[in-house]
Amino acid sequence: MFQNSQTMQILLKNATYINWETLEFTQTNILVDNGINGAIHFISNVDEIDKTKISETIDCKGKLVTKSFAVGHHHAYSALAKGMPAPKKNPVNFYEILQYVWWTLDKCLDKETVELSALVTAMACAKAGSTFVIDHHASPNYIKGSLELMAKAFDTVGVSHLLCYEITDRDGMDKAQEGLEETESYLKKQQGLVGLHASFTVGDETLRNAVDLMDRYCTGAHVHLAEDLYDQEHCQSTYNKRITQRFFDAGILNSSKSILVHCLHLDDVEREFIGKSSCWTAQNAESNMNNNVGYFNGKGLGENIMMGTDGMHSDMLQSAKAAFFVGQRFDTIDYPSSYQRFRNVHRYISQNKFLGDGDNNLVVLDYDTATEINQNNFLGHFIFGIKSNHVQHVISNGKLIVRDRIITTVNEDEILQLSQKHGKRLWELMQR
Repeated sequence: MFQNSQTMQILLKNATYINWETLEFTQTNILVDNGINGAIHFISNVDEIDKTKISETIDCKGKLVTKSFAVGHHHAYSALAKGMPAPKKNPVNFYEILQYVWWTLDKCLDKETVELSALVTAMACAKAGSTFVIDHHASPNYIKGSLELMAKAFDTVGVSHLLCYEITDRDGMDKAQEGLEETESYLKKQQGLVGLHASFTVGDETLRNAVDLMDRYCTGAHVHLAEDLYDQEHCQSTYNKRITQRFFDAGILNSSKSILVHCLHLDDVEREFIGKSSCWTAQNAESNMNNNVGYFNGKGLGENIMMGTDGMHSDMLQSAKAAFFVGQRFDTIDYPSSYQRFRNVHRYISQNKFLGDGDNNLVVLDYDTATEINQNNFLGHFIFGIKSNHVQHVISNGKLIVRDRIITTVNEDEILQLSQKHGKRLWELMQR
């Protein structure tokens, strides 16, 4: 009899398993261990399994099973923004979009809305197939304890995470210091990153303090870089250097844990800096188009490119498709590289030994296709066929957190009712 030391396991019967790295298809039964970074076991004969250890049995006949997804860059704090009233002033450029929309919203966040934003985001990620989220948080009037509150929300839903607080000088040096203190307090207890907003809102003193934190806790920075041309212009006029040079000189590019987000307005020298470094870039195609700031191009940036949603939504399959389609005009992306960038977040997590993205994170896809799907044509289905509405079941760290498209770990309806109530309150605060 097949036995395992883990207390309970999930059995996926009659599965078509797709190896997320090789895209090899295997007809098999899968035994899924419970726990952080647990294993999966391929079983030819289910009679060999110790049935007393099975907590769930799911018949996956006609379904596709593969590694679940992960979000390379998210902003959970924007979760209650959908449908909000127009800002007091119509923004005419990217700086004003920040000033009148996002910096207005984040200042109005409090304990209730931070927690609900994290819960809503975790649920949305899970239902779209993602079991790990790298998030970049901001709530200037509720800094202390915000990361731990978010972590508990993600944990409650069952989604693993790598969080940071967006340290910035834009709300004053006292708030910057609070951001540093919140970051250090969190890093003492949890895996995380040192978050920075962008070069144009981070002075030299704050930058030095953030890099010091990064080094002392052996982690990386998570920072926006050259999302808009204004960021470069400010850096050159203020520091007499381009942003990548500034961050390189500060030590941010030295860590394989550092994530540079957006990376749109770069010259060839900057691309070479990043391409030769060990850090990672995160592209966010839809956000870039929404803010009209430019288009990502991976030329010269190396292989360490992953994808995020930038808080636009929580659907990584949608992000991958958007990156592929807009990239046909503006990027070097093709079918294999679109899938590689989609999956690179797993390599980032594994390379840097972060926990929560083990083999026992799986998604079961109910994908009824009118045409054959196999190892050779999977990428065509990935771009043109498979969508988040095909996600039927999701297993996170060996626990079934989505069953038949319904969250199993929390009362989704109750949370959504609360989020609508507090979302309306948030919108009212933004109008004052």
